[in-house]
Amino acid sequence: MKIGILATGHAPDSLKTDLGDYPAMFTTLLDGHGFTFETWDIENQQFPQSVSQADGWLITGSRHGVYENHPWIKPLETFVRQAYETHIPMVGVCFGHQIIAQALGGTVTKFSGGWNIGHTDYTFEGAPLALNAWHQDQVTQIPADARVIGQNNFCENAFLLYDNRAFTMQAHPEFEAEFIEGLARTRAPGVVPTDLIEAAYEALDNPIQNQVIAKRIADFFKLKRP
Repeated sequence: MKIGILATGHAPDSLKTDLGDYPAMFTTLLDGHGFTFETWDIENQQFPQSVSQADGWLITGSRHGVYENHPWIKPLETFVRQAYETHIPMVGVCFGHQIIAQALGGTVTKFSGGWNIGHTDYTFEGAPLALNAWHQDQVTQIPADARVIGQNNFCENAFLLYDNRAFTMQAHPEFEAEFIEGLARTRAPGVVPTDLIEAAYEALDNPIQNQVIAKRIADFFKLKRP
């Protein structure tokens, strides 16, 4: 099964050499599940010719907001709707979670409650789940077709399921502790409140459950569809 990775952003240059860029993080996360991958650099307006060029699509995170006026936002929303209408499965992570929601009628805003970075506890499909997160924007109103399957007190729409057509999450199952440390060092200062940065550093050794979500993503992509 071929998964197309739509890269809507890139890791900081200072972290790429040692820790990789976002597409590589996802191929590592999903290694062993029988997928092949191809990446398109959406941030630089490199789009697939058709939604049928892959068997499933994964939209990455980004430093951009889905409500910003970038020339690739509207074409990406159109692509999401086309994939959705043709029942080609999509997975969205952070920005990907938000752009799928916005494209399908939901609302994304800069959350009044501020930032969430680093180790984060959720309830996912009725069970505790710990993942890394890095966001201020949130899906504040979900599309009509979406169902909430995971949340916490800070992010009530943290995981959304759209029947068998899309599975999206605000958290970052592709981020390991080393990358959170790197973001806290390179992107957070002057942007994220100091107390949150310090808390993220303190939680770096706390266990996370990336492979739980990796299996859930793989199982979602492999669902039998008409």
